[in-house]
Amino acid sequence: MSSTLQQQPKAETLKTLPEKHGLYDPAFEKDSCGVGFVAHIKGEPSHQIVVDAEIMLQRMEHRGGCGCEPTTGDGAGILTGMPHDFCVKVAKKDLGVDLPEAGLFSAGNVFLPTDDVQRKTCITEVEKIIIEQGQKCLGWREVPVDTEGANIGPTARQSQPVILQLYIAAVSEKDKDFERQLYVIRKRCTHLLRYDKSLSQRKMFYICSLSPRIIIYKGMLNALQVKTFYLDLQDADYSSHIAMVHSRFSTNTFPSWDRAQPNRYMSHNGEINTLLGNRNWMAARQGMVECDDYECEINQLFPIAENDCSDSGNFDNVLEFLLMSGRSLQEAVMLMVPEAWQSDENMDQAKKDFYRFNSAMMEPWDGPASIAFTDGHYIGAVLDRNGLRPSRYYLTNDDRVIMASEVGVVDVDPADVKFKGRLQPGKMFLIDFDKGELISDEELKKDFSTRRPYGEWLKNQEIKLSELNCAMNEQSESHGFNPETIIPRMQAFGYTTETMQFMLLPLVRELRDPVGSMGNDSALACLSDKPRMIYDYFKQLFAQVTNPAIDSIREEVVMSLECYIGPEGNLLETTEQHAHRLRVPHPILTNEELAALKHLDHRGWKTKTIDITYDKSEGVAGLTKRLDEICSEASDAIKQCFSLVVLTDRNISAERVPVSTLLATGAVHHHLVKNQERTRIGIVLETGEAREVHQHCLL
Repeated sequence: MSSTLQQQPKAETLKTLPEKHGLYDPAFEKDSCGVGFVAHIKGEPSHQIVVDAEIMLQRMEHRGGCGCEPTTGDGAGILTGMPHDFCVKVAKKDLGVDLPEAGLFSAGNVFLPTDDVQRKTCITEVEKIIIEQGQKCLGWREVPVDTEGANIGPTARQSQPVILQLYIAAVSEKDKDFERQLYVIRKRCTHLLRYDKSLSQRKMFYICSLSPRIIIYKGMLNALQVKTFYLDLQDADYSSHIAMVHSRFSTNTFPSWDRAQPNRYMSHNGEINTLLGNRNWMAARQGMVECDDYECEINQLFPIAENDCSDSGNFDNVLEFLLMSGRSLQEAVMLMVPEAWQSDENMDQAKKDFYRFNSAMMEPWDGPASIAFTDGHYIGAVLDRNGLRPSRYYLTNDDRVIMASEVGVVDVDPADVKFKGRLQPGKMFLIDFDKGELISDEELKKDFSTRRPYGEWLKNQEIKLSELNCAMNEQSESHGFNPETIIPRMQAFGYTTETMQFMLLPLVRELRDPVGSMGNDSALACLSDKPRMIYDYFKQLFAQVTNPAIDSIREEVVMSLECYIGPEGNLLETTEQHAHRLRVPHPILTNEELAALKHLDHRGWKTKTIDITYDKSEGVAGLTKRLDEICSEASDAIKQCFSLVVLTDRNISAERVPVSTLLATGAVHHHLVKNQERTRIGIVLETGEAREVHQHCLL
C-alpha cells in the first residue's frame, strides 16, 4: 500500500456523508455537471480514445465544483471498455494469474476502508459471496495512484479510501448470465457491508463497477487530477473503444469518493426533480417483482433504489436493475426518460401507443437531464423532454463519435467532420458497436414501438372514465353542497375571508392561480408560532429545483396531467395485462366522475370507501387511532381484491372531526409503500379541505 495513504490522518467525519440532521438530509443530494464521451463506431479499441476523453474531461473543468480548496473537487472520473490486453498484463505481473478470454472475467475497482481490520472484513465477506454465487475470485490488485503528483487536496486526501482492483472469473456462464451473477454479488456485498453498523468506515466500501465489459476510475477529484492520480490510465497498453467522462458539480450537497461519476451504466448532467416519488414507487414495486433469471431470492437485491445515493446514483440503480432483468439498455432508458408524446399531433400512433403502454408501467424520472449511457455493446445519450440541458455530438470520417455537454472539448478538424448536430428534447441517439453504425432516434423508436401490439393491448385492456357512465351517477348521488351547513363546514376546514377573496375568487372567475408582485413576508410554517395548515410545511420543497422557467407555449406542448391509477403488474414483464389500468385525463375529478368511481363495479374492478373522520369525543388521541385504522382498512381492501380506495371526509359534522386529507393520504401511501403493497391498489380522494393549487399539487 502506498506510504502516502498509510500516513493519512484519522478524520472519520470526512470519510462519509453526514447523517440526517436538522434541515440536512442525504436524500436531497443532487448533481449538475459536465458529461461526454468519445467512441469508435466500429468498436476498435485504442489508447487514443482514452487520451481524447481525458482531454475532454480536462476541458470541462469549469463544469465541476470544488470547495474552499481548489485541489479538492466534487468528483470526476472516466468509464472505459474493459482494456483486455492491459488487464492480462497487470494480472500476470501483480497477481501471477492468467486471465481467461474476454467476457469470461471481470475487473472492477473497489473502494475499501483505510482501517486494516475493517478492510480485511470487507474483503473476506466479498470473497465469501463470490463463492456462494458460484464464481471464482482471482485476486485483489492494488491500483497504483499518485496522490502527491495529482496534488490531491486535504479534504479529499483525508477521506481517500484504499483502492483495490477485484478480478473475478466466470466458472461456466457467458454474457448475460455472468453479468447477472456479478450484479447479484455487488448488490449482496453492498447491502451487507455498507449497512453494517459494526463497521465505522462502512460507507467507504463501494464497488465502482463489476462487469466483464466496462470499468470505472473515479474519485473525489477535479477534472485535471484523474489522469495523473490513476497511473493505469497513462499506460499505453490501456486501450478501449469507448471512454465516458464526467465532472461533477454537487448541487448544494456534499462531495464524496463514491458519488463521483460515471456511475455503472450512465453519467448525468442535470437533476431528477421527481426523485422522492420515483424511489418510493420503486420500493413499492418490489412487492410485485418476479424474475426467473436470478438463481437467488430476488429480495436479496432489494432495495433497488438505495437511500444513500444521489439522484444520479438511484437512476443508475434502477437502470441497472432493468438491464440485468432482461430489458435492453435503450429500452430501459426509453421507459425511464420518455419524450413528450401526449400532445404531439405529428407523432406516429404506434410510438404513442408504446409510450402510453410504458406510462402504465412506470412513471418518468423527470427533470432537466442530459444522460449518457453505455453497457459496452452500445453507447448513447438522451435529453429530457424539455431539452433543458445541452448535448452536442460529432461524427468524424475516421469513425469516431464525440458527444459532450458543450462544443470544443476535443479538437476536430472541420474537414474531418462527417456529421454534427445537437440532441433534441426527448430524443436519443445510439451507437451500435456490433453493427458499427449510428442508429437514429426515429429508427430506434420505430423498432421498439412495433415489436408488440401495444395499441391492441391498450384497446382491449385500458379502462377509461368515459366507460363508467358518470352521467348516470349525477342522478343517483347528490353533490352534497348543502347550503344550510356550508359555513360550519368551511370553518371546520379552516377557510378564511382571505382564502375566499384572494385564492378562490380568482380561481373561479379568472381561471388562474393568483399571483402577487410584492412577495410573501409571512414566516415559514416551520418557524411560525401561529397555527398553520399541514400543507404550508411543504412549500419550500417546491422551490428546490434548478429548472429554468417554463413558458406557457412549451408547457402546453410538453406537460401533461394524464395518469394511470389502479393495480400494476410485474415491472420486469411486458404483457397485455399491464395495460389493465384506469386512465385519468386530469387529476381533479368532477362530482359525477367521483361518484362513478365510488360505486365502481366494472370489468373486475370495485372500490372501497374509507371514512377519514373520527369522533370528536375521542380528543387528540382519536387522530392517531383513526390514522392507524385507515391504514389497516386500506391493507384489508387489498386482501379483499378491491382495485381502488376512496378516502373521504364527506362524513364531517358537529360530532365528526376530519383527519387532514394530506395526513391521511400520506399515512396510507407510505404504509402501503413500506409493506410493498402500494402498486396493488389506487387511491382516490374526496375532500373539502384542499382549495389552493399548491394543496392540490401536494395531494
